[in-house]
Amino acid sequence: MTEGAEIHQTLQPNRADAARTSSLRAVETDSGPAETASCESEEPDHQEEDSSTFPEVQHHSSAGPEDSGHVAPEGGWGWVVVAATILVLAMTLAFPSCIGIFYTDLQNDFQASNTETSWVPAIMMAVLHACGPLCSVLVERYGCRATIIIGGILSGLGMAASSFAQTMVELYITAGIITGMGFSLSFQPSITMMGHYFVRRRAFANALSSTGTALGLSTLPLLANYLLSCFGWRGSFLVLGGVLLNCCVCGAVMRPLGAKPKTEGRTGPTDNHHLKTNCLSVHREREGLKGRLRATLSTVMPFLRRHMAFDLLCSNPYFCAYALGVSWMMLGFVVPLVYLVPYATAYGMEQDRAALLMAILGLINITVRPATALVFGLPRFRGSHCFAYLFATAVLINGLSNCICGIGTSFSVLLAYVIVFGFSMSLVGSLLFTVLMDTVEMSRFPSALGLISIMESIMLLLGPPLAGILVDTTRQYAYVFFACSITGSTAGLFIMLSFYWLDRKKDREVKSSSTHKDTNTLKPSIKMTIDCDYSPVPLHSKNDRDRETDV
Repeated sequence: MTEGAEIHQTLQPNRADAARTSSLRAVETDSGPAETASCESEEPDHQEEDSSTFPEVQHHSSAGPEDSGHVAPEGGWGWVVVAATILVLAMTLAFPSCIGIFYTDLQNDFQASNTETSWVPAIMMAVLHACGPLCSVLVERYGCRATIIIGGILSGLGMAASSFAQTMVELYITAGIITGMGFSLSFQPSITMMGHYFVRRRAFANALSSTGTALGLSTLPLLANYLLSCFGWRGSFLVLGGVLLNCCVCGAVMRPLGAKPKTEGRTGPTDNHHLKTNCLSVHREREGLKGRLRATLSTVMPFLRRHMAFDLLCSNPYFCAYALGVSWMMLGFVVPLVYLVPYATAYGMEQDRAALLMAILGLINITVRPATALVFGLPRFRGSHCFAYLFATAVLINGLSNCICGIGTSFSVLLAYVIVFGFSMSLVGSLLFTVLMDTVEMSRFPSALGLISIMESIMLLLGPPLAGILVDTTRQYAYVFFACSITGSTAGLFIMLSFYWLDRKKDREVKSSSTHKDTNTLKPSIKMTIDCDYSPVPLHSKNDRDRETDV
């Protein structure tokens, strides 16, 4: 029980715990030979526990946020990387929200229903998150800079090609699949690169970079509305495709800290592994279908573990709870961004005022996210355990805020909704990647992000179409926001209760392990004390009797 508790503590990704464990190990290593010999003779069980725990400590410390052995600069060119990440997030994560501006025109031009039209942003957001494993492979192969540039080219070409679409299916392929894939290849490497540049200020850097989403939410709807009034939706898509090419410029400034880690060390073993695999495959071909299936599984399983981190769902309960909660949250998290403008215009609000609501939502994000970045960058929040609970609370408030839309459709009611929704959305965006980086090791962050992106993509693909079916069935947009309220609030409660239960379980294991250690440490000292107290008594009484005899 004690050994399992110590290993569980070591596997936790919190840097403060890892630092304390490393310092304890250094103290134990510096002890003298005599002390080591006595510890071996008195407590062999603890020595076995330490020997089993130390390799995990080394692995955790080596898996820090260093790129090829370089210490994170905590500034310098890292601020340029943060600025580039802000622009990338503004052009990728916030872009699907401006599709709502073209929602009515797409319906009229293609004679499509709400369900058919909602597939465009749904596919775009789903592909954006689903290409995480592909992005992880490209980052490992070519690096973050080249991957971001490739993503910028794909997103620009996809959006420009969508302006020539003649059917909804063509729009699904160009604006949905191609553009969404480009967004994924630009967005995820930017977050990974920024994580390598900052460790001590990581919460501040993540919160600051998340203002890019706010920047896009506040500017892209106004830009899209202006382009729509001037050039129509086709000309607007063509111009927006040129805007997305700026992701290539942002990728060009993503200067890596050094060469790819352990490139030379991996080349030899990898080649040998491929040779052995080829030999085994030739041998197993003689065994028939069963041998080929085994060879395929032996290749697929390491790939899945390396790029999708399926093993973390079993070995890291914090990551499992976080991944499930965030995935469920995404089912209704972005739906209000898609349906807010159609909801407002369906009840008689002008297009310009509806677009102004989206701009106000973005301005709130721009105001709140830098403020949260400054607050989370304070020394008292560095290495803090409260980020997960703050994130869960923000998700809960964000979900409950959707109920405000059911009260009324006036501009003042929707403005109050935008304020509450925008504030909670800012906290969620500021802490989304910070909590993930605190939950897993930085070396596993790209693969963990890829797995969560796959899980999110399923929900993002289902969310807008399900909302469209609900609107087509009931003819009421209010039910969409009520459904989003249920998914968001339950996701926040799940994350909060899960982390609380896991923390309580961890504290109980720590107390039980420390109690066991104290008991084993006190046993030899009590024995020595009893021996010391008992041995002088007969000698002292014997001297008293001798004195009486002499007298």
